Amino acid sequence: MPVISRRDFLAASAAGVAAAARGQAPKPEAPVPVPARAVTKGPKHHWFGYYDKTPWDATGRYLLAHESAFAARQPTAEDKTAVGMVDLKDGDRFVELATTPAWGWQQGAMLQWLGTPGGTEVIFNDLVDGKPAARILDTATKKSRTLPLPIYSVTADGKRAVTPDFARTHRLRPGYGYASYPETLADDPAPEKLGIWHMDLTTGKHDLILSLKQIAANKPDDRFTNCHHGVEHLVWNPGGTRFVFLHRWRAGDKPWLTRVYTAKPDGTDLRLHLDTGMASHFDWRDDHTLLFWAKHPKAGNKFFTIDTRSDETQLVGDGVLTQDGHCSYSPDRKWILNDTYPDKERMQTLMLFKVATGRRYDLNRFHSPKAFTGPVRCDLHPRWNRDGTQVCIDGCHDPQRQVYVLDVAEVVKS
Repeated sequence: MPVISRRDFLAASAAGVAAAARGQAPKPEAPVPVPARAVTKGPKHHWFGYYDKTPWDATGRYLLAHESAFAARQPTAEDKTAVGMVDLKDGDRFVELATTPAWGWQQGAMLQWLGTPGGTEVIFNDLVDGKPAARILDTATKKSRTLPLPIYSVTADGKRAVTPDFARTHRLRPGYGYASYPETLADDPAPEKLGIWHMDLTTGKHDLILSLKQIAANKPDDRFTNCHHGVEHLVWNPGGTRFVFLHRWRAGDKPWLTRVYTAKPDGTDLRLHLDTGMASHFDWRDDHTLLFWAKHPKAGNKFFTIDTRSDETQLVGDGVLTQDGHCSYSPDRKWILNDTYPDKERMQTLMLFKVATGRRYDLNRFHSPKAFTGPVRCDLHPRWNRDGTQVCIDGCHDPQRQVYVLDVAEVVKS
């Protein structure tokens, strides 16, 4: 299936500009034939995890991935996953680096390259003497060291991390936490000793910078009645000067509600940016601007940007990006990569959105078998490579769980 020509993309882009000039919202394009190449294979299952980090190393040769013998059930405390990398220049050979019991289907073991491009170190979560920890492993020398806490989000320079309690997350948000160690303070709706920790990745020094008690006490209302509180999706801004997180609460099995906060690295200057109850996927455009799929105070569920200094909002892709998805900006910030959840035919759509023209390009569609639902679902979680010419996804249309790469170089030239 050939890749669509650059000429056709340029024509579609020009049509989008013309439509915008007439005050019309450009309509999504029909799916374009950008093939997805499997870079992992069975009999074992492979995936990377979330959409907020790149699995490629600086050279583009190695692609990080997890490996498991099963794919359609939740892991138990005894189940381990392998963490490794695919050698894209050696027949897509999977190189196992280590195994860990600290993992979940949606975000794996938080496996990622550590620090500025060019390094050979990776970091991932593990269990040491029954306690959650993180390991830093040099893929070239195989030397490793252990940190006293697991990590969630790491600054771009690889020096600092923030993290929640993954055992509490496992109960409140199955699929995102870890079953490998027991939850403490499970009966406390908002513990003073749990929350968000900051850790220096060089020394291991760590502090609880925001407690769940503190977060739940900020502007409480009747929605908090009989609810347990947690935090999710902590992500540093590009400069490492602030991080965003979702404060979520729920009563029993009822749907959770969400607030959007940012804070400084030490937990100070806590700012509540969005309190409409629904906020989902997001990405930092720059150090002060967040792209969010959330309930807008005036426009309903939309994609929009939030200026974290003024809380000014601006709709993005209104009428074109019409569904929640795992959104991320290209390295040059000219494109937004996004996907959808399975539709009624259980098809997932992968797309690119050009910010300047408002034009959406549907790249491909993938089937998701019914076995992959709930906490064990296989979202595409699309991710950019480092120069913005390729994307990779986790797919289960084989129907195994495997990693696929798509070449979008012709698209992003338009």
